[in-house]
Amino acid sequence: MSNPADDSASEKRQPRQSRLVKAALESERFGRFDVTVRNVSQTGIGGQAPHPLQNGERLTVHLPGHPPMTGTVRWVCDQRFGIETDSEIRIEQLRAAHGGSMPSADQSIEFRIIPPPKTVAKRPGLQLGAASPTNPYTSDWRSRR
Repeated sequence: MSNPADDSASEKRQPRQSRLVKAALESERFGRFDVTVRNVSQTGIGGQAPHPLQNGERLTVHLPGHPPMTGTVRWVCDQRFGIETDSEIRIEQLRAAHGGSMPSADQSIEFRIIPPPKTVAKRPGLQLGAASPTNPYTSDWRSRR
């Protein structure tokens, strides 16, 4: 038998989508400042801010493709936060505001392995191979004179 409190909590929590979006928050304490949104649902956002927010704090959320909306900070851990918005977030509008090419944060991106350089970088005034004979874990850099 399930607990009614558990059912209501699961009904409130909307599925999240990993997104990497620049947005802005506006509060009485800090004014308007940029944030990085890392996940989005219909009823809120999670991300990272340059300022520590407070649980229960009311603020304005500025998301691309949306009018400004009010929200409440629901959790905070260091600079990370979760905000429940009073208005519905339309993820398709968020995507359209980025030209339809908004990648999800968990989408793989092409990468290449670049081999290390084969030539030794020369540093004027320094000699290479100057390991200390008494301690092999340190170097005795000597200036050329």
